[in-house]
Amino acid sequence: MLRQLAVAAGLLWSLTDAAFAAEAGRVVFVTGQVQVGRHAATQDTVVAEGDELSTGADGYVYVKTVDNGFLILRPNSTARVVVYTIDKSDPSKTQVKLELLQGVARTISGRGVKQARQNFRFNTPVAAIGVRGTDFTVYTDQQTTRVAVLSGGVVMSGFSATCPVAGTGPCEGRDVRELFAGQAGLLLQVDRGNHVPQLLQNPALSPDQAEKPRGDEPAVKQALPASPLAQINLDPQRSEQSLSNVRPVVGQLPPAPLPPVVVVPPPVVVEPPRPDVPAVKEIFWGRWAALAERPAQPGRIDDPEVETIYYAPYAISRLKNSALVMPKEGMATFKLMDGEAIMTSDGVDRPASIDSGQLSMDFSSRTFATSLVVKAGSVGANVIGSGIITDRGMLYEDRSSETLIRGYLGGPNAEQAGYIFKNYANPGVVVSGATLWGR
Repeated sequence: MLRQLAVAAGLLWSLTDAAFAAEAGRVVFVTGQVQVGRHAATQDTVVAEGDELSTGADGYVYVKTVDNGFLILRPNSTARVVVYTIDKSDPSKTQVKLELLQGVARTISGRGVKQARQNFRFNTPVAAIGVRGTDFTVYTDQQTTRVAVLSGGVVMSGFSATCPVAGTGPCEGRDVRELFAGQAGLLLQVDRGNHVPQLLQNPALSPDQAEKPRGDEPAVKQALPASPLAQINLDPQRSEQSLSNVRPVVGQLPPAPLPPVVVVPPPVVVEPPRPDVPAVKEIFWGRWAALAERPAQPGRIDDPEVETIYYAPYAISRLKNSALVMPKEGMATFKLMDGEAIMTSDGVDRPASIDSGQLSMDFSSRTFATSLVVKAGSVGANVIGSGIITDRGMLYEDRSSETLIRGYLGGPNAEQAGYIFKNYANPGVVVSGATLWGR
């Protein structure tokens, strides 16, 4: 009798434990040797929080997540779903954390992750990766992690006191580095013991070269609409083992990113805008979460008509059909038109104002310099930065800058500008914000 009660109690405990393991997704394609937990993966296998997935030398598995994202493992890989909790009623409570222990994985952010980027973390044995609404591939072993971005962007850091393994969301600070899909052919790499990622331009080191993608992986979408995976067609009825039944989805990923084609516009003469013809606003900033006593101000972050760069908690967007024609020479001075800032000290976020600012650009050398005076109550901070201007009118800080900057130029003669920033130059104080400028 006691033995029967013990068995029944064990079964009840097992069922109760399974009931509390939230479903993260389901297997929509599998071929070769693939395990989910202690069982062989098959079509429609449920992948729950806490499950470990592993593939053999011939194994591929595609998991469609509950928020219509994807987790894809290629051969000789092991990953774990630590947390995958999507809160549709309150996206700020969504929590997603994945781990790649070895091998190659690709993740495509679903709707829930895109609405709560600040709560997404992808760990490897040596690095933490956050997203800016993203499709990326990762290679890792116990010593090195490399990331390539297919769409959107990532923020990456090696583990440290300010970026612990147990953390959630993207790490912040001077050790983090970002990579975006527009930077074709570039990789971020973190080696064990080195907190700061290296930027590499070596396609031979791409995760796609470590384990090549199958021809039926979801096609890369450079601009994901509000429902990012609605057009990805992985037929759930096909045989998991028969390759003849696998229908390619849209197209096949190239083996390595191609270098960007730089188109130099012909010389143009741009007349100054007439005062009675208002310029079309092309640049917008946003903040996707309520912070420092301010409500969320999304701007046009999720608008499919804009391209967006994120640097938590702010984002800067530009119309995809921007009328920008980059000047080839000359200098320009901009006036501060709009902005917002947050000052963080002692772990507390405080609303701040941007009292004044300067922004100048040298189009001959493709460089810019900027400064801001930011105040939160009686506390003030000077934010100073400099950087480069790309052929596409994107702004990036240079190595000498004490401020992290990402931004855009817009308008027919680059008469609009906007950037988001994060500054650590003042001891014990972090200043974050967004600005818009005009001429």
